Amino acid sequence: MKLRQISDLSDFSRGHWLRELLCRREESSHVQSSPDGQHLLLLQKSRPPSLPRVVAFQRHSIAGADLERSWQPAQPALVGLLFLQSPVLLGSWVLAVVWEHGRTEVWHFVVAVGWQLLQTLELCQGARARVVSVCSQGASLVWCEERPPLGAHSDMSKCAFRFCVCARALEVGEQGVRLGTVRIVLHNSPEYRVLASPQHVFLVPAAAGFATTSKFLLIWHPEKAEFTITAPSAGFIHSKVLRSSSESDFRKLLLDSVGLLSCFAPLDIHTSSVSDSGGLLLVSTKGSVSIVEPDGTQRHIFDLEGGPLAQGSPVQLKTFGSILACVLAGVLYLVDQNSGRLVEKEVLSMKEVHFLESQGEEDGIQLLSQTGIYSFSFSKPEDSSRPEPCMVEMVFEEACRYYQRRSLSSSKLTVEKLKKGGTFQAPVVLAAILQHSLRQKQKPARGLQDTYAKLLSTMSLELHSYMSLELLKACVVCAPESEVESYCKELVEQEVSRILQSDMDKDNLAYLNSVFTSFPKAAWKATRSCLQLQQNGDGLLVARATPEVWKKVLCQPQLEELGQNGMAPLFELICASFLRFKPKWLPSFVELTQQYVSSSWSYSSKEGPEGRVPLYKRALGVLAQKSKHGEADDEMELELLLCSKRPKAVLQALHLLIRLKQWQRVVEVAEEFSKLSPLLNKEIFITLLAEFAQHRELDPYLDRLWPLCPAELSASDILTTVLQHLPRSQEDPVPFSNEGSQLTVGLLKPLLQRVVQRPSVQDEMYSDALQSTTFPPPTPPREH
Repeated sequence: MKLRQISDLSDFSRGHWLRELLCRREESSHVQSSPDGQHLLLLQKSRPPSLPRVVAFQRHSIAGADLERSWQPAQPALVGLLFLQSPVLLGSWVLAVVWEHGRTEVWHFVVAVGWQLLQTLELCQGARARVVSVCSQGASLVWCEERPPLGAHSDMSKCAFRFCVCARALEVGEQGVRLGTVRIVLHNSPEYRVLASPQHVFLVPAAAGFATTSKFLLIWHPEKAEFTITAPSAGFIHSKVLRSSSESDFRKLLLDSVGLLSCFAPLDIHTSSVSDSGGLLLVSTKGSVSIVEPDGTQRHIFDLEGGPLAQGSPVQLKTFGSILACVLAGVLYLVDQNSGRLVEKEVLSMKEVHFLESQGEEDGIQLLSQTGIYSFSFSKPEDSSRPEPCMVEMVFEEACRYYQRRSLSSSKLTVEKLKKGGTFQAPVVLAAILQHSLRQKQKPARGLQDTYAKLLSTMSLELHSYMSLELLKACVVCAPESEVESYCKELVEQEVSRILQSDMDKDNLAYLNSVFTSFPKAAWKATRSCLQLQQNGDGLLVARATPEVWKKVLCQPQLEELGQNGMAPLFELICASFLRFKPKWLPSFVELTQQYVSSSWSYSSKEGPEGRVPLYKRALGVLAQKSKHGEADDEMELELLLCSKRPKAVLQALHLLIRLKQWQRVVEVAEEFSKLSPLLNKEIFITLLAEFAQHRELDPYLDRLWPLCPAELSASDILTTVLQHLPRSQEDPVPFSNEGSQLTVGLLKPLLQRVVQRPSVQDEMYSDALQSTTFPPPTPPREH
């Protein structure tokens, strides 16, 4: 991969003038190209005596009138240059020049004619409004404008929320340009910089904003009318749908999250840009490059060299497919966005460069400088099917992370240092073994050292398994659509099995979350296979997993171990799969896990999963995350509560059945679980006695209810409970009421007779003495 010059600016119209403008170092310039690379805009923010101006250049010397606009420094400044593609005027671009006071000039380029002014429009409705940021999203313009208060407020808290985010459709047709009505996206907000992706708009807080409002990002989803509030570094994500214009107030939007957001640290943003994939690229002042996805999740990509970034040092970002190009202080970094691996690092001889669109060349990166246009081309390897370089590189990258965690030195360990240092021999040995085993299939094998050969024989099974897995991944990439599903099923099964046999750290857990999200059906089948879940002859669910696998399934990481972006523990992932594909098995699975826990950990052990949150509660938490709740979910909640056999869970299930008025089930549950413990029996009976006092729904089941009465309850206890729970009537009681809902003594009589006729506890204690043949007992003999 080398830098080569492909043009000396002669293919641009007025190329000599473009070179002259780029060479003027006393002027700060901003370069922007159209998405097809045919048009180049140069915005000069120069000092007097020359004026600020915008100049357009056409590539490949397309003939036509040129565009050049200048303005006095006292006039409103230029805010944005936006290229828009008209669905009517196919094959041509429309340029919108937006000024600070809202005036928008719409220009259209026609081949052989040049740039023509179509129309001048007023973007803002208020005369005092001031545009601070603008972008184009689809066929609309989205901007943030300042609306100064009518009076002079001295209260800074009132002046801070004087901005408004608006959207307006802009349609360019044969009849001219038409602006749609203004749509208020967010009002009474702080100042934001708006950046648009094809489907979303990112709202990045301005550098001069309040500290309280610079702790989070906002993401607007126009199609869903939804806002996502995200604090990426803290792992906070919250979405809210705006159903009416009254809900678009900034303070109402944050009402549910303001307490939590106030605890977070302010965002560390030096540079921001939108990638081709639709994510928001962020560079921190420490040189860390990360991407925020449209759903609010954040992923770290790469760390730039050179330490903290100064406030005025420019950083340029541009994505070309899966490659992220970054220019900082005359150094070009090319980084793989997916793996974060540094592909290339090039020290540029040019002081100032600008990225250009590659005109459809996906494998090239084009740079504009004062001396011409330069290109980086990605050369494909001769045999791209061989995974040797990637695997060897992975060995050294993993070794870097491993040794860096255990190092006491503050210096950063890199792959180059690891290869050249000679201190750590393990990755060198493993890389040599991998190269040897991979080379055997295509070239004659070279001799390995005896130590290496012994190690190769020891790890041959693991290496063969890994190679088959890599081969399967290559098949998934190259397979036709009809075969992808079968390959994915096998791949996911191998991956899930591999992770369950390794350490369940944060990275593996995040990987499992992505697997269960991307391939839910295949992950469900892989889980059944790894746990060996099946029904026996009696219809009961059994599992034949090893104790090591069970421990990984049941472990519950701490909140800090879960990291960012809402990762779920493995037990919750499996429960969600049960709910989706086999909901009837979920209670049996929870019961199975409880049996394993009871046999492996003591009841009060804090190391076990039951020492933190009970398993049935974790399963109920997964059930509560369902978007729609129906009768089947109520039944599932009952089964999960009852399968735990915990007193609190049983009582909760009993109250749920009472709320659902399933009286037959109420009595059945009471009969079944009253046998577990005397204390639970007493709680169940008192609960049902209270219900009996309030209504007549339990009257048909009294012959089954009275035998559950605990032995320690006396008649006075029963009457006290009944009187406490009698329904309060609004009218004076009538001796002979026509209503059949009142409690009568006749209904309580069988229970009271049963309690009175039952021998008391004191009688049982002295029954032997009372049944003695002689009374009183004879006097014991005296001792002389």
